[in-house]
Amino acid sequence: MFVTRPTLAHHTLTREELLWRSGDVFAAIAAGTLNIRVGATYPLAHAARAHTDLESRRTTGSIVLLP
Repeated sequence: MFVTRPTLAHHTLTREELLWRSGDVFAAIAAGTLNIRVGATYPLAHAARAHTDLESRRTTGSIVLLP
């Protein structure tokens, strides 16, 4: 037995619907009605460290890799 988590693909049938839904999300972020918590940022060169920190639960919130 296994349990999976639905992804965005389970909720959008067409590209147009994906663009519509993502547009709503980005509009809410821009308007300040949806707050995104970034727990940590890492340079792209340290992506392996970011994964290690995720796996060891040293992070909270989203992690952003910077180019």
